[in-house]
Amino acid sequence: MMDAIARLGSATREAVARLGHATRLLLRLAALLPACFRRPGLVRDQLHFLGNYSLAIIVVSGLFVGFVLGLQGYYTLQRYGSSEALGLMVALSLVRELGPVVSALLFIGRAGTSLTAEIGLMKAGEQLSAMEMMAVDPVRRVLAPRFWAGVIALPVLSAVFSAVGVIGGWMVGVLLIGVDGGAFWSQMQGGVDWWHDVGNGVIKSVVFAVTATFVALYQGYEAQPTPEGVSRATTQTVVMASLLVLGLDFVLTTMMFSI
Repeated sequence: MMDAIARLGSATREAVARLGHATRLLLRLAALLPACFRRPGLVRDQLHFLGNYSLAIIVVSGLFVGFVLGLQGYYTLQRYGSSEALGLMVALSLVRELGPVVSALLFIGRAGTSLTAEIGLMKAGEQLSAMEMMAVDPVRRVLAPRFWAGVIALPVLSAVFSAVGVIGGWMVGVLLIGVDGGAFWSQMQGGVDWWHDVGNGVIKSVVFAVTATFVALYQGYEAQPTPEGVSRATTQTVVMASLLVLGLDFVLTTMMFSI
């Protein structure tokens, strides 16, 4: 009994210590924003790596999600004689939920794992230790540009995902099924509120960007400097960041749309 209590106490203390360390690192990354943009080339390169290389999967996924929304939405709304509201349903589904959430999950699988593996391999190869020996702060030089590039890239990718998804819903609903194109766009224009719908979706995407990018960097920075450690950290990035995104989505939706 006492051994179980001791193990529980040790695990709790370790979890609290890791949470405190992660919080300090996050605050430090936030404070390094001015320093990052004094060297914009570092952020620009990471934006190209995280954003441009993720664009293809975002566009293709957004298009097919729009196809499915247009098809399923039409057959659902048709039961109630409201097929003209297809554009509104597609737009609200994308800008409120699917755009930020699916983009974040795709970003985690594509860019988050790359960040974790890159930082973990730098640690395993003692490159971070070499920077410290040369009086170069690895958090400022390596982690901060990647963090802020991810925070910038994911909201833009979410907007692209939603825009392409709307086009996909229009292609299926108007061109394939035959819904009136004027009703499709007018219902969307009249029913989507810029702040309550689009603005809250942007807030969600920013929160998810901070969460996904920070988890990826933290897991890589704290990975064991072995091949097994880097592999384990990469897996933990996908699991932890995905669960956090889904949990935060519920919390943010409750706060934004239930008041």
